Amino acid sequence: MSAPLYNARILRLAASIPHHAPLADAMAVAENRSSVCGSRVKVAVRVNADGRLEALGLDVSACALGQASAALMASHAIGRRGEELAAARDALTAWLAGEGALPDWPEIELFDAARAHVARHASIRLPFEAVAAAVAQACAAPVEAR
Repeated sequence: MSAPLYNARILRLAASIPHHAPLADAMAVAENRSSVCGSRVKVAVRVNADGRLEALGLDVSACALGQASAALMASHAIGRRGEELAAARDALTAWLAGEGALPDWPEIELFDAARAHVARHASIRLPFEAVAAAVAQACAAPVEAR
């Protein structure tokens, strides 16, 4: 018997997204939308002089999987460099597609049951794509602006 797509852990995460308040002094904002399901994630970030994510604000309008992914991303993204966030995004994309190993991100195995549901991959990837894009934008700004 296969694991259910939605389970208590996913629903618990979906209901507990951290950093959901707007970030007034954001250095960059990225918004991604899934054309497949309409899920949307907007991420505002601030990075420090070393290029590490220092603060983020989320605006999430997604299914339970997208919300759970946003919670999981936001719970472990602070303090990471842009390269780490981009690597997590890429590893998640490959793993969901069955083309890579389990990504090195706490609790990401929670989405194992969703791997068989290709239409759900986009909403799971959105938060990781948006945070990586926003941090890359912030890090592209002149150092004195950080």
